[in-house]
Amino acid sequence: MFSFLRQSTFTMKVHCFERKFCVSSSSLVPLPLPSRMETHFWYILPDEVKSSSLLNQYLDLLSPCEKENVFRMHGDRLKKRAILARALVRTTIARYQINSEVSPRSLKFRKNIHGKPEVEWQLDDDWRPPPLHFNISHTSSLIACGVTMDSLIGIDVEEKQRTIKNNILSFAQRYFSHHEVELLTSISDTEVQRQEFLKLWTLKEAYVKALGRGFSGAPFKTFTIRYGGAISGNVNSEASQIVVESCDDSTSHTSNWEFTLLELSSHYAAICTEKDNNAFEGGTLFLWNKII
Repeated sequence: MFSFLRQSTFTMKVHCFERKFCVSSSSLVPLPLPSRMETHFWYILPDEVKSSSLLNQYLDLLSPCEKENVFRMHGDRLKKRAILARALVRTTIARYQINSEVSPRSLKFRKNIHGKPEVEWQLDDDWRPPPLHFNISHTSSLIACGVTMDSLIGIDVEEKQRTIKNNILSFAQRYFSHHEVELLTSISDTEVQRQEFLKLWTLKEAYVKALGRGFSGAPFKTFTIRYGGAISGNVNSEASQIVVESCDDSTSHTSNWEFTLLELSSHYAAICTEKDNNAFEGGTLFLWNKII
């Protein structure tokens, strides 16, 4: 179950697909790579994967290094989430029709200088790797992976019932821009204020992850997430548009991004992608709840 909360300038078409949990490599239904205007969003709910034998098969898809990281973790639930997260990434990328059939086990990954994972393609003289980008986010109860072509992507998911240990406004003053703090301060209902804080946090995380710099490379206080509807005081407007503005008035890294904010299961999910300035209409968002 999902619904749009806010999105960028254009209306986005949405397609949803069924739940499916299996592991046979032959069950990987091949998909064409996303078009320039498409975002593919894959997610799973760990509690729906109950079979230990199935989980062991997912574990078998991981690299030796990934398995070692799993085995070092304490607690079965933490290990399970780690296995499912890596299996989701591997099977998601492997299903795309890239050059020839790709096994989830054969994929190799590396991290950029800021720690953002990338596919390390096996190159040869007759083939150039596709400009495929992906990003992953997870909580204790949902794991998600977003995929685009020719467009950087950042995603973030947060549980809607997540509680903030510190006073929300004090926390926001430490990490958020002046405009965002003013927006939260204007909300008298504490529950609505908490929800708006989580939405802003999710959008800001998605933007930073799309930049590929990490929190230290793009501190939250250096940019503002602004809702079009919030200008008139209507922070809950379904038609609100989302823009990002630099706090130092620089247009660098802020004018070429679009956002989508969803309610997904018991979560808020934010997606940030590079904008196609030549497009005259919105893109398409495909949602899948499956691993293979």
